[in-house]
Amino acid sequence: MLKRMLILLLVAAFLCLGMQLFAAQQGPGDPVIVAKRTADLSPDEAFDADFGDDLGAAEVPKKLISDPLEPLNRGVFWVNDKLYFYLFKPIARGYRLVVPRQARVSVGNVFSNIATPIRAGNALLQLKFRDFGTELYRFVINTTFGIGGLFDLAESVAGVKPVIEDFGQTLGYYGSGHGFYLVLPVVGPSSLRDGAGSFVDSFADPFRYADLETLEYFGIKFWDAENRLSLDRDTYEGIVRDSIDPYLFIRAAYAQRRLAQVGQNTYNINLFQNPLFDTDLFDPFDWFGFE
Repeated sequence: MLKRMLILLLVAAFLCLGMQLFAAQQGPGDPVIVAKRTADLSPDEAFDADFGDDLGAAEVPKKLISDPLEPLNRGVFWVNDKLYFYLFKPIARGYRLVVPRQARVSVGNVFSNIATPIRAGNALLQLKFRDFGTELYRFVINTTFGIGGLFDLAESVAGVKPVIEDFGQTLGYYGSGHGFYLVLPVVGPSSLRDGAGSFVDSFADPFRYADLETLEYFGIKFWDAENRLSLDRDTYEGIVRDSIDPYLFIRAAYAQRRLAQVGQNTYNINLFQNPLFDTDLFDPFDWFGFE
């Protein structure tokens, strides 16, 4: 109970700090920089319209996602931005220098394999039985032949890619809207629907039942996040460098991505396109980059 109270206090302090620092940075009379295209639209609408045009849409009559908490969200975004550049990315770069890429890919494979119940469960809730079967197939193959998930043989050998499903998508599948946009501390862009979905998904996370201490649990989650960040090609840096307002760009991109995920068919199993047992792919020396 004491640990939970401390965590809640830290989150509250995090939000307050973000609001204060962001307000101090902007100054009392400084407007927030936004993208502008026409005087007939508000800054948010203009940006969302420009973003939609880039994707080939003729018109975007309304915002992609409601953002009534924008001042609070911008404060959290500002703190997340600083944490990214001054803490998380430097750690990821150091980790990248020490750990070979193939080992980091294998670590990511293990975390993905362990998260199978979340994806499979949500596929079943959406009555996507093929996607459910795909996840079961991947889990069996990668856990056995892939040595506990270290190697994603289901994809590399049989061409079976993972299904991307979560409870936020399940809610969207049954007609639930975003609610409103949220920027969560450390986690980043989300929404009322997806934030609630992440909480529900946490009950299907095997690590939750692994008898771990609180610090051990968050340590594992931090390792997972840093490992994924070490494999990233500086995506966020490119957004910050090329966008007039990274906050608006990420908000629009997040909304577009989630809309696509709710409506897409992710079934992609193909067991016969590639040989089931390719000797090159099963060569351990090749896995680790040895000749």
